Amino acid sequence: MRIAIVGSLDFTEDIKKTADALEAAGHTTVIPYGARLILSGKTTAAEIRAAGSAQKAEADVIRYYYGEIRQSDALLVLNYAKKGIEHYVGANTFLEIGFAHVLDKKIFLLNPIPDMEYLQDELEAMRPVILHGDLSLLV
Repeated sequence: MRIAIVGSLDFTEDIKKTADALEAAGHTTVIPYGARLILSGKTTAAEIRAAGSAQKAEADVIRYYYGEIRQSDALLVLNYAKKGIEHYVGANTFLEIGFAHVLDKKIFLLNPIPDMEYLQDELEAMRPVILHGDLSLLV
């Protein structure tokens, strides 16, 4: 299965470890543009944040990753704790989940849906599969 992985840039090392584990299990993975830049040593998460929307617009990363999601069989959301919120889902990740939903892709959340009042109902409506941390449940 071809799996697009999404999550906060703060989780870049986890994204890499997860992609490696899934590839070892026979899956093909794609990781976010920003995570690839960080892992290659070309930039840091702090530098990407400092660049703000200019870098995202210049590289057209939202449209680029939409294409990657479109070509994938599934979306895997790495939703760890961040900003004091368990199972955090940020704005860009939520957007990518929405893309996967309207493209009829399987949506997997590594952890339960976060208790974030402005996202919870919408995430539940998209009916993701909750893995409870167990990647072996990806089917």
